[in-house]
Amino acid sequence: MAQKDELGRWGEDVAAARLTRLGYDVIDRNWRCLQGEIDIVARVRGGTAFVEVKTRSSLAFGHPFEAITSAKLARLHGLALAWCRAHPGRHGRLRVDVVAVIGTVGTEPAVELLEDVF
Repeated sequence: MAQKDELGRWGEDVAAARLTRLGYDVIDRNWRCLQGEIDIVARVRGGTAFVEVKTRSSLAFGHPFEAITSAKLARLHGLALAWCRAHPGRHGRLRVDVVAVIGTVGTEPAVELLEDVF
């Protein structure tokens, strides 16, 4: 596995663990469709959060949140709707959250959560 892929997978594991500690109920990970992939889908406070995880080993190339552009948010909105169509039922209020993970495998990472960026 490429080092970048390993870092990304580690970051998603770190994010899922942090979200679980915060009361999120992770119900899907790495869900894919023709439009792309949702890193984490979770139930939280009567709704459904679609979580984008951005992992960086350092801040040398900017903060992970800087990668969330308006185009990326528009794509996440479309993916959230596709997930809802593929999983009919009551989803409550829909929202997009973003988790930034900064660190490397085997270290204690810095983790930040932005809720409801949508």
